[in-house]
Amino acid sequence: MQTAIEQHGIESIPDQDRTATIFDFLRIEWGGSNSLATAVLGAFPIIFGLSFWQALAATVVGVVLGGAILAPMALFGPVSGTNNAVSSSAHFGVVGRIVGSFLSLLTAVAFFSISVWASGDALIGAAQRLFALRPSEAAFALAYAGFALSVLTVCIYGYRWMLLVNKIAIVAASALFALGFYAFYPAFDPQYPGAGLSWGGPGFWAAFLGAALVVLANPISFGAFLGDWTRYLPRATRRPQLLLAAFGAQILSLLPFGFGLVTTSIIARSAPHYLDQVDYTGGLIAIAPRAFCVPLLMLAVLSGMSTGTTSLYGTGLDFSSVLPRLSRPRATLLIGLVAATLIFVGRFGFNLVDAITTFVALIVVMTTPWMVVMMIGFWVRRGWYLPEAMQVFNRGEEGGPYWYRRGWNIAGMAGWLLPAFLALSMVNMPGHFVGWLGRHTGNLDLSLLAALLLPTLLYPALLYLYPEPRAVFGPLGPRGVPSVDRPIAPVRLRLSRAEAV
Repeated sequence: MQTAIEQHGIESIPDQDRTATIFDFLRIEWGGSNSLATAVLGAFPIIFGLSFWQALAATVVGVVLGGAILAPMALFGPVSGTNNAVSSSAHFGVVGRIVGSFLSLLTAVAFFSISVWASGDALIGAAQRLFALRPSEAAFALAYAGFALSVLTVCIYGYRWMLLVNKIAIVAASALFALGFYAFYPAFDPQYPGAGLSWGGPGFWAAFLGAALVVLANPISFGAFLGDWTRYLPRATRRPQLLLAAFGAQILSLLPFGFGLVTTSIIARSAPHYLDQVDYTGGLIAIAPRAFCVPLLMLAVLSGMSTGTTSLYGTGLDFSSVLPRLSRPRATLLIGLVAATLIFVGRFGFNLVDAITTFVALIVVMTTPWMVVMMIGFWVRRGWYLPEAMQVFNRGEEGGPYWYRRGWNIAGMAGWLLPAFLALSMVNMPGHFVGWLGRHTGNLDLSLLAALLLPTLLYPALLYLYPEPRAVFGPLGPRGVPSVDRPIAPVRLRLSRAEAV
């Protein structure tokens, strides 16, 4: 393995350096979910009052639906050689691609924080059980700082180090989760009734849909990141295999989700006050057999590294293009320090469950319409892109086929923004996050339906109202939408206002 710091930034990866395999990609995506952070999300269906079987159904629905929505986002990297935010230049404009950068930052902060919180709490709790240590705020802060620093170091060194971490972590964490099922099985009762909600009865759908939305946020959170890893795959990578790997990695996340469900149902019976505080890791430590404390400590370290690195790496990579003066390592350091600061502020200054549910709602309703626009755009373009034209903004230039109107594509931006706004207003998680339209939908959370359906209808209509220049389509032309003969602005250095005057 190369130990030098990765030199490639956001530019298209040269063909000779595209040496990753489908299995490498699957391991990184799987490693990003195979963690205690995912088990924390798996606790929410029980926290929302569902029985074990109802919670399991909501979890399976969330994972399968989320994995199916996510999978096509893996297609962009091998074609463009860059990440999905920069690839989105083709549909949002070379300036409008900052939408993808914003979404990756939002997702990275949320899941990096959940990962560090869960692993840090588990580490301190396991150490307390093993060595009779007295926990303190200082000890928790030290654990968070240690995890954050370790993750940041791996991300600065780059892709190869992240791949190595996940090669080790997915095997070890999977074995530890399997050991955990064995350790907790004697205390597990699959007939756990939850709050006594009957299938389809009063209050059921609000809890079920809210739980499924939390679970679905996990696969959706990868939407802005898949290109970070698939850009190292050869151009000739077979698309069916790529789709299957992206979907399969999310199905494998049912292991940590299931661990979260099983252990939370035990916590709810044995130590229900932890659910009142929404302290999953505290409850896990309280009910854990002493013999499982060492494996739990190991699981905390491994899973914190795997999820933390997959969350943070892509955001540092992307912001090296938004802030061209910063190299990839420096941009990663900057974003990492900001995220670490927010971890401490969020953990010690706010209610944890409200913070998580708010971030989850934002991620799902804002990222899903962006992904739908990208997927429809991929189909309309027949998968044909101009990688060099995507780099115009990153190089301090303007013009080219993806410049559109001052760097913004009206069809793509409107096709994302309006559905995202309406979907956010339809979120209905009673007691946690309810949008202004969500108050008028009874017990139904229609945000995901809106996030999927509205851009599917609106974006193609906008492509008719604002046809794109023929130059952005391949030799076969557009599929199902019109195009126009429009002159393409020449690529030139971007002038400041003073220089332009």
